Amino acid sequence: MAIYHFTWDLGFFGYIEPETATTGGWRIFARLIAGSFLFLVGFSLALGHQNGFKARPFFMRLAKIGGTAAIITVATWFAFPDTFIFFGILHAIATASVVGLLFLRLPIAVTLLAAIAAVAAPFYLRAPLFDHPALWWVGLSVDIPRSNDYVPLLPWLAPVLLGISLGKFFVASALPERWAGLGGRQKVWWKSLLETAGRHSLAIYLIHQPLLIALVYSFSLLVPAPAPDPVAGYTKSCMRACEPERGVGFCESFCGCTLSGLQDQNLFADLNRGAIDVTTDERISTISSQCTAKAETTTDLKE
Repeated sequence: MAIYHFTWDLGFFGYIEPETATTGGWRIFARLIAGSFLFLVGFSLALGHQNGFKARPFFMRLAKIGGTAAIITVATWFAFPDTFIFFGILHAIATASVVGLLFLRLPIAVTLLAAIAAVAAPFYLRAPLFDHPALWWVGLSVDIPRSNDYVPLLPWLAPVLLGISLGKFFVASALPERWAGLGGRQKVWWKSLLETAGRHSLAIYLIHQPLLIALVYSFSLLVPAPAPDPVAGYTKSCMRACEPERGVGFCESFCGCTLSGLQDQNLFADLNRGAIDVTTDERISTISSQCTAKAETTTDLKE
């Protein structure tokens, strides 16, 4: 988790490509981290309530996690208003913990089937109804909302249910009895350190990222990141916006054409500075229309 967030921080401050932490292998890494958190939520539920529901510790834990999630939402609203965290990993843990209670006394087979359904739901049940902000947390929106940490209930309930299933299997096996005597052995320092970290995992979660941001920010004051190339940045942004709708050939032609048009009319610097509203400026729409026609012609000739 700390490694991933440190990578995100390096991108945010300009030391690496900004999208590094959200693409490729890093994107998979982030999902594995979130999945492991949620799996442990389910496994812990099965262990903690194996002899009956313990209301007081459950609701104390739920209040602590839910309250912390609310604080993160408020803090990121001010820090990153366009991508604030409205339903991140802590929100998912709190919600999935409540839903998970329903499966503690159900057969393992039923819980595993529900986990499969949770994974399949976003592929088959997405609908415009869930595009309303009040329903973003469900995970069935057609348009995926922007957020620095978005972990909706579906499909992320699945690792919780898997954790519950394996936790119940573990409790019913001979493993707890076999492992019971391991705690009596002499502990080495690194095991004690890990146990302490495990008991204070929420505090570590809350503290590590502000600390990392402070460290990278302090470093940036001494060794500033190199200034980004505006031309490369524009081309990459244009291609990223274009490729989901059109082919690579069209997008390369279109983005190169619009870049040339903006530079020829001395609009590129103003566009980068945010002094031009691309949605209302007729000069931008004219360049876009001309380049669209040119790119379509070029693509047709190549084909």
